[in-house]
Amino acid sequence: MGVAVLVLGKSGSGKSTSLRNFKPGEVGVFNVLGKPLPFKGGAKFPQAISPKYADITEALKRNSCRAYVVDDSTYLMQNENFARAKETGFGKFTEMALHFQQLISAALRTDEDTIVYFLHHTEEDANGTEKVKTIGKMLDEKFCIEGACPIVIDCEVRDGKHVFVTKNDGRNLAKAPMGMLPETMDNDLKAVDAAIRDYWELKPLCGEK
Repeated sequence: MGVAVLVLGKSGSGKSTSLRNFKPGEVGVFNVLGKPLPFKGGAKFPQAISPKYADITEALKRNSCRAYVVDDSTYLMQNENFARAKETGFGKFTEMALHFQQLISAALRTDEDTIVYFLHHTEEDANGTEKVKTIGKMLDEKFCIEGACPIVIDCEVRDGKHVFVTKNDGRNLAKAPMGMLPETMDNDLKAVDAAIRDYWELKPLCGEK
């Protein structure tokens, strides 16, 4: 069983930039919107540009890498929502929710040494509490995306610096196993990857000895 990690944050909070310390080929990147990666050398990363759900699922089945990033998984939902905007009825929302749930399941079906990172946007509920941004209540109420992921990281900007937050404060969704990650750290996803592999004794990234 693979590991699904949710990396949450608003636009500009450092989600994509957190990939900067990976070497090209160490991680499979699904670039949903096809935007340039926002750091020097990002153009050298092998990427699947504008993939659909089926493309990502098939790649995860092949499982040729030990780390994958879906950047930004929010837009898989949003793109499908706009593509089906003229469809009437609530059935389409059920189907869209099912597609995302099946993607999470595909990530969890990868082998035990594989980690899949979902970079995703957040929003606030009526009480000002952070929630995963979706396109309907079914994923929120019937599935709970963050519940399917054993690690949830919040991206924040503190004193002008981008950081990862891994401790829940009652209003965010952050969580990590005891002793795995510091409560706050630099927004370095490769450092997170190394810590997860060390903690759970997973094999190293592709390309590493």
